[in-house]
Amino acid sequence: MSKKLVLIDGHSILNRAFYGVPDLTNSEGTHTNAMYGFLNIMFKILDEEHADYLTVAFDLSAPTFRHKLFEGYKGTRKSMPEELRQQVPLIKEVLKAMNVTIIEKEGYEADDLLGTLAKSGESIGLDVSLISGDRDMLQLATQKVKIRIPKTKKGVTEVEDYNFKEVFELYGVTPTEFIDIKALMGDASDNIPGAPGIGEKTASAIIQKYKSIENAYANIEQITPNKAKTSLSENYEQVQLSKVLATIDTDAPIDYNIDDATFNNLYTKESYELFKKYNFKSLLKKFDSEIVSTEPEVYKQIKILSELSDIENAFSAMEKAEHIGVFFAYEDNQLFGASFTFASKEKLSLYIPIQGFINEGYLIGKIADLSNMIHNKKNKLIFLNLKEQLDVLKDCEFDMLTDVGLAAYLLNPLKESYLFDELGRDYLKLSLPTKADILGKLGFKEAAFVNEEALSKYACLSSYVIYNAWETIEDELKNSNMLELFETIEMPLLFVLYSMQKEGIMVDKEGLKIYGDKLQIRILELEKEIYELSGTEFNINSPKQLGVVLFETLQMPNGKKTKSGYSTAADVLEKLAGEYPIVGKILEYRQLTKLKSTYADGLSSYIGEDGRIHGKFNQTITATGRISSTEPNLQNIPIRMELGREIRKAFIAKPGCVFIDADYSQIELRILAHMSGDIKLIEAYNSEQDIHRITASQVFHVPLEEVSNTQRSNAKAVNFGIIYGISSFGLSQGLSISRKEANEYIEKYFETYPDIKAFINGLVEDAKEKGYSTTIFDRKRPIPELSSSNFMQRAFGERIAMNSPIQGTAADIIKIAMIKVYEALKDNKLKSKLILQIHDELLVETYEDEVDQVKKILKENMLGAAKLLVSLEIDMNEGKNWFEAH
Repeated sequence: MSKKLVLIDGHSILNRAFYGVPDLTNSEGTHTNAMYGFLNIMFKILDEEHADYLTVAFDLSAPTFRHKLFEGYKGTRKSMPEELRQQVPLIKEVLKAMNVTIIEKEGYEADDLLGTLAKSGESIGLDVSLISGDRDMLQLATQKVKIRIPKTKKGVTEVEDYNFKEVFELYGVTPTEFIDIKALMGDASDNIPGAPGIGEKTASAIIQKYKSIENAYANIEQITPNKAKTSLSENYEQVQLSKVLATIDTDAPIDYNIDDATFNNLYTKESYELFKKYNFKSLLKKFDSEIVSTEPEVYKQIKILSELSDIENAFSAMEKAEHIGVFFAYEDNQLFGASFTFASKEKLSLYIPIQGFINEGYLIGKIADLSNMIHNKKNKLIFLNLKEQLDVLKDCEFDMLTDVGLAAYLLNPLKESYLFDELGRDYLKLSLPTKADILGKLGFKEAAFVNEEALSKYACLSSYVIYNAWETIEDELKNSNMLELFETIEMPLLFVLYSMQKEGIMVDKEGLKIYGDKLQIRILELEKEIYELSGTEFNINSPKQLGVVLFETLQMPNGKKTKSGYSTAADVLEKLAGEYPIVGKILEYRQLTKLKSTYADGLSSYIGEDGRIHGKFNQTITATGRISSTEPNLQNIPIRMELGREIRKAFIAKPGCVFIDADYSQIELRILAHMSGDIKLIEAYNSEQDIHRITASQVFHVPLEEVSNTQRSNAKAVNFGIIYGISSFGLSQGLSISRKEANEYIEKYFETYPDIKAFINGLVEDAKEKGYSTTIFDRKRPIPELSSSNFMQRAFGERIAMNSPIQGTAADIIKIAMIKVYEALKDNKLKSKLILQIHDELLVETYEDEVDQVKKILKENMLGAAKLLVSLEIDMNEGKNWFEAH
């Protein structure tokens, strides 16, 4: 059986993968979709081919011999998108790490190199498979050379195969004659001129009959149709040039030894590190366990302390340390061990297991003593994911604790996670095993009993990264002017959020059930009404069935049918709701069924034994700096519809308390006024009148007292829409007016507030120049979309650039307010607690004898959270439940 050589057209497959795989980026914002698609295609081919030899050829940017023959060669081809261009050197780096032979040569295209290698391989008896998305390669097909053309659609790759026989069957010509077809018809993508007016069908017919352009020209009088005869006759020299341009050179002068291309081990330690770097998680399983478990050098610096004297000495040494990286093997409210890394002569990472006399209480006490000992110094105990470990640290001085992950979030808020191995890679240039690599599926408790060595390695590796990454991250925070943001807002807020999580919010379980039953009654009513209006019973929750009813049975307009059926997305239905009553009922039905399943039914599972929900508040999820709520998500509770708002009745104050709710009024518009410096908008706010009515008066040129409710509503939509970079199309959809009218509203708005337009344009230009947007408090939000070659992505980036400084500043202000309110409640020794934050709203569970004090604290600290050119305002209410208080 012949050995096999697999040849890959690098740029062609990379290009095909780029357009076939959705945009992907790694934690550093590097585009990776082309690389990921390329590798998947390569692995698929190699699995099928069982290759002995493998080579990938790439084009170089230097001119080739074809450019010297014809200056316009490939002159009409669009430049490569920047997102693809940046991946070319990266895929080469990956392939080299995988021991894959790469060839490229100035003056020649990859086609010529591949053609030469295919011919050479065939000549020594190899079977050759050439992988390319370019059909020009079909001219190389023989009995021994197979051209394989992948097609990637929605991430799925299919491959078409062509030997000599398949080319002849498809085109009616031999692979060599295929060149002449292209010479006649030309190629717009390569700017090969051919004979004007001769298309593929005519060119194929001519070459099938005459076998070559030379023979066709020799029989020019017999060529039909007359138009083709004239064109070939008048452009024969151009056609001859086109043939030279279209012919792949199979004798390119390249230095290549087939033995060097032996298909060997792709899965090296170096390639594993790169796969991790580029987040190719699904491909990591291809690597052997030996590669995955390669032990870092850090493991040699681990010291396990099991003697009391050693532990005492270690804590004495730590008292003198500037910074200490700390990791707790903490799980299910239990500590199983701890690791410490700090500056010492031996550069050790210490691990203390919980066993025997070294119990949890002893170790926690030692850590608390340590935090008190180094209190008021510059020393810090550095953690990762600190908030989830504060139960262990409750007796410590909190201002001595720092979270390196939270700091890393500020530097790159676009990342999905901030794990120790990611920090090691991003800030220490280390490729480290993951938690799963070290512990497998073991939790800390299991590992402590069955594999303490692995647990000690994981713990020490974590504390090592935490300690060493902190210095780099702290420097980067200083350089980006975000250290103050970290130290005065994010870190203090972490302890506020911890307190809120511990406190939780009481829920009336029976009230929740009654609310769910009320929703169910209305859902059944809507279901019956929808069936009556449609004339048939169907599954309303099935988009496919719903689409058929709306666009076929009821013949509604503008139905967009796809492979899976008609689109019934909310934006499609909202356009129809005004004219068709059934659509409004369907939208209400959807809202109520979601409300019931997610909240009325779903919240019950989160209620603890104390009758309270202890949700999580997250600082590192959103790119703008907003706090997010999970387990459950209380920020998505609907408030626009009356029945949706009623769920707040189930959130109740405990006996002897009321809720006090304080909500910033139009904070983002006030920030816009401040940041833009627009005099009219500032005056409008400082006049303490209805901002939307004032805007309507100025935009529509009517006296303030004559502004209609519709004009005020439209002005409100423009006011808030401007913050989010709303387009005339978006505004027209929201107000159900024409795009022309919407555009006029926006133009009038900018005429009224001219400084706002200049400010917003300036935000976009500034972000394009820097690559990020900035809040008043120096929070930075990277916007890689601004450099995208895709128009829609760039437009999205521009909207982010307009909104992020405003939304991010609003997020910063509410955080400052939360810290001030929390500290004021504590300083005044009040029993009342801050328990909830929803966007611009704070909720305090307030003892009845502290109501006046709490209201004063909320007002003073929320209004004093920032000094703007316009005053901050809040709406404040109280009630026995959240509904009454809002």
